[in-house]
This record gives sequence, structure tokens and C-alpha cells, in this order.
Amino acid sequence: MSDSPSKPRDATVQDVAREAGVSKATAARVLGGYSVTSPAVRDKVMTAARSLDYRPNEVARSMTTGRSRAIGVVVADVENPYFGLAVRGISDVARAEGFDVILANSGEDVERERDAIRMLLAKRVDGLIVTPASVHDTEHLRAVEASGRPIVLLDRYIPSMSVDTVVADDRAAGAAVARRLTEAGHRRIGYVSATACDDPVYRGAHQLHLSTVRDRIEGFLEAAAQAGGGGCERYVRLGVNRLGGGPKIVADLMALPDRPTALIASDNVVALELFKALRALGIAIPRDLSLIAFHDADWTSVTTPSITVVAQPCYELGSESAAALVRRARGDTTAGRRIILQTRLIERESVISPPR
Repeated sequence: MSDSPSKPRDATVQDVAREAGVSKATAARVLGGYSVTSPAVRDKVMTAARSLDYRPNEVARSMTTGRSRAIGVVVADVENPYFGLAVRGISDVARAEGFDVILANSGEDVERERDAIRMLLAKRVDGLIVTPASVHDTEHLRAVEASGRPIVLLDRYIPSMSVDTVVADDRAAGAAVARRLTEAGHRRIGYVSATACDDPVYRGAHQLHLSTVRDRIEGFLEAAAQAGGGGCERYVRLGVNRLGGGPKIVADLMALPDRPTALIASDNVVALELFKALRALGIAIPRDLSLIAFHDADWTSVTTPSITVVAQPCYELGSESAAALVRRARGDTTAGRRIILQTRLIERESVISPPR
């Protein structure tokens, strides 16, 4: 027979009720956060719960109330600092409002996104925040909308959905980058994106599955053309990733007889790929080629040269998304809104006039 002490039993709602001197039903209402009790009764129950170190059974509570006090979040790439900051914004707001966060990563894959949403719904989350992996393949997202379960789109919008959406003004950001480069004298400007595509050479918007990518490229091309940089479409490349695509794309662009004098990187991960590939080719930034990146990642300010960037409101994208979802989870039934946040250009050392 073992002499080891038995594990203390967790406090139950009945224990809290007995300690507070109220009925089990009253204690359950207070601890569950539903129905109405007097402030005095609520204080007695909460004091008893703290003294007994009462911890609610979340599974049982969700089955009883239909609410889990949890938010499901599906982002495109948890390794990308951009989404890391957005998740921090979501978590801070959720915690302040009494919600937990369950995080899933789609890896920009629609099937993985479907699986993640299915898993989160099975866990009875009170709502979803999703960064859509495609603007075209959206049946599973529209099914959530039709079910009445709150869903907020983060960073990317879907025109066919009328749910709350929190995005940056990507078209304006793309145009601002183009104007900065054309004002410096550049007319041959390239844009390099990680968006998945079998053909790395840009041939039209039909290749673009993400609203962010489409808006940035269209904003850049329109502003460049207005400033005399027409024809920059031939310098747009897609499909850069961490599996070797960057060096080949950069080498091909730099081998063109009328090669670009400036490049725009669609995010900080792509920018780092370009930075390393250009250095390997012996192309100096900004003497031989100017570079601007989206997202103010830490490394962009400490390299030589430091990189001019578009600072995006990553944390605010997350916090605004969480605030919108909490409102919906608490019963807000007003029409869905698109919240558009502004970006800003941070000037550093990677942009000068093009070489003659």
C-alpha cells in the first residue's frame, strides 16, 4: 500500500456555494458569468472561489453555455514577424476581455486552412479570426459566415464576404513606394513577391490569390506609370520562398539587358532573400540597385546599408481584429465593416538615384 499523499481534490461549484453560503445554482450563475445576481452575492461567491482556488471546468462550461470564452485564430505564417506582431495584438485584447486564444497556422495553404477551421469549430470557439489563404477558394469561410458564428478577416479581404475585415491600405502603400522611387529618378522598378504561383513571371492579376498582393502591385504599377515608369510589369516576379527561389529570380532580373535599378520586396522575409542574393552576385545596395521592403522588421535597421521600409500597423491589425470579434461574440449584429489602417514610409539608406 502506498504511503504517498493523495492529490488534493479540485474545488467544485458545490464547494464554492457551500463556502459562500448560497445555492449551487447561484454560484454557477456567478462563476459562469451569466444571469444577474446582486453585487453583494457576486462578491461573496468570488471571494469564496479565490479562497478555494476554484478553477472552472472549461469543457463542461462550454457544453452548458455554448460558449468557450476562446477565440480561434488562423494566420498564414507564424514564422513571419509580421503575423507574430498581429497575434500579439490579438492576444493582448483577448486577454483583457477575458478570452483565450487558440492559434493555428495555414502556411498559405487553403486545405490546411480548412482543417484548422474545422478543428477550431470542434473546440467550440466563440469566433474566428482568419488570414485567408486565397481570395478565390473561400467556400469554407463563407460557410462560417452563413452559420452565424462570428468571423473576422485579418490583413486580407474577400469581396464576396460582408464580415468585419481589418486591413492596411495596401494600394496606397504600393503607390507611395513607387512615388518614392520615381522621385529618386528610377523608371525600371521591380516588385518581388512570395505569393505562390507556378509561373514566376507576372502576366496579370489573375495570378494573384491574395488581396494584399494584388492591391500593392496594382498601386505600384499605376503610380509608376503615372510618373513615367510604364512597363514595370516586366520586372514583377512571384513565388520567391525560402526554398531557393530568391537567388534564381534575382539572377534572372539582373541578367536582363535593361535590368531594374530598384526592387520592392513584398515582405521582410522576401527582402532578406533579396539582400542575400544581391550580395552573392556582388551587387551593392544602393550604389548598384535601390531596395525598399514592406514591414519594418528588426534586421532592416541594423544592416549595412539599413533598408528603407513600409512600416505596417501589424499590432494594430491584430488588436482591431480581436476587438471586432469580441463585439460580435457579445451580440453586435450591425453590418460588417472594413477597417483600413494606414502605413508609413521609413527612410533609411537603401534608396538613392539610379546609376548612370
